Amino acid sequence: MGAQLRVYKRRIKSVTATKKITKAMEMIAASRIVKAQRQVAASTPYASELTRAVTAVATGSNTRHALTTEVENPVRVAVLLVTSDRGLAGGYSSNAIKAAGQLAARLKAEGKDVETYVVGRKGVAYYGFRELPVAGSWTGFTDSPTYADAKRVAGPLIEAVQRETAEGGVDELHIVFTEFVSMMTQTPVDKRLLPLSLEVTEDEESETAKDRILPLFDFEPSDEAVLDALLPRYVESRIYNALLQAAASEHAARRRAMKSATDNAEDLIKSLTRLANAARQADITQEISEIVGGASALADATAGSDR
Repeated sequence: MGAQLRVYKRRIKSVTATKKITKAMEMIAASRIVKAQRQVAASTPYASELTRAVTAVATGSNTRHALTTEVENPVRVAVLLVTSDRGLAGGYSSNAIKAAGQLAARLKAEGKDVETYVVGRKGVAYYGFRELPVAGSWTGFTDSPTYADAKRVAGPLIEAVQRETAEGGVDELHIVFTEFVSMMTQTPVDKRLLPLSLEVTEDEESETAKDRILPLFDFEPSDEAVLDALLPRYVESRIYNALLQAAASEHAARRRAMKSATDNAEDLIKSLTRLANAARQADITQEISEIVGGASALADATAGSDR
């Protein structure tokens, strides 16, 4: 039984060390969530106002532009998938990859070719292991993205949108990322970035209402030049906001996963401690039994010699 007790003690020591690591990772992730939430809150108004500005320009222009013009029969679509560089975040990356797969299947069912762009080592590894084609990939910044990272990701996508389809361009641009809802809820979503959807309410259906709410504009140097200038800003801001949302979601998912691991470690330590105590008690009981048995045998031997 002594050997069994040593095994329990070694396991308790090992699990305790693991618990310290998971607890530290939980606290680090919790501290990073606050910063990520602040960045999301700071970037969202800019992205929203820029979208509103682009909508205003687009509704006041009759120019056909990749930013706002729906292609009658789209043939090629770009999908940007945002995953994480590191693991230990539960199902964060796998859920985003699953959402991207469902989107790709839906687009292919509509007769469209899909070009996939991936952010994060987990997504790159997934597509690489399955030998699935990837048009572009970026890694190394998912837990703390900057606007420069967003520009780097947006560059090839903007070029693909601006190229003619016959030359390898795309008619639509979608993004799949994990939206931060709360500390406990992070939801994978897919959104179409281009062409920009110009929503018109029921009150705006009449020409009179449209003229009142969406008046015509004069553009300098031209409406096409203005849209060309706004296109990269719009795409960059939307990708940046998505990267920040994904970073906050990643930290929240990692915090939840590490808290679960810490709780499981505590439960295992309690279970092993009970087993160790039981083994120790069994050792003590056996030792007492051996002492009592030895004393009884000695007493019997002494009584026999006296006779």
